[in-house]
Amino acid sequence: MSTNALVTRDDAAGENELIQLVSFMLANEEYGVEVLKVREIIRLPTITKMPNMPPHMEGIINLRGKVIPIISMRKRFGLYDSDSSDRNRIIIMDVAGGLTGFIVDAVSEVIRIQGSDINQPPPAVISGGVGQEFITGVLNHGERLLIIMDVNRMFSEEEREDFARMA
Repeated sequence: MSTNALVTRDDAAGENELIQLVSFMLANEEYGVEVLKVREIIRLPTITKMPNMPPHMEGIINLRGKVIPIISMRKRFGLYDSDSSDRNRIIIMDVAGGLTGFIVDAVSEVIRIQGSDINQPPPAVISGGVGQEFITGVLNHGERLLIIMDVNRMFSEEEREDFARMA
């Protein structure tokens, strides 16, 4: 599966492609990322704070000898902060060739869908400098909408370089 499978809707082969997404909750909204980007899902460990980091950077953790930067998805998206619960998880994902952890409210399920089931996000969401380029699609999943995102597009080149320096 290509990493751009969620955004290349023009070719007929991409529309018939089976796509697997890991869905997670964030402030009562459901999001999804390609399962191939997810390395593992862990419970919230103790996070070591780092000085002079942006507000969405929670710090770092040691995961089997690797230092992983941890980002609060709530803070990154400008959402209100909430108390930790036993459902909070860190999704360790491959971002720009390195591992990064994302704190989410809960991990829901793995969803298997056809590429043709994904709708393009409304133009108003991804245009006008809103900073929503990471939203690659919307899935009508039962009675709910799932926002599909590409974590590689969520960060600037400078931010990705900062992650690489932390590891």
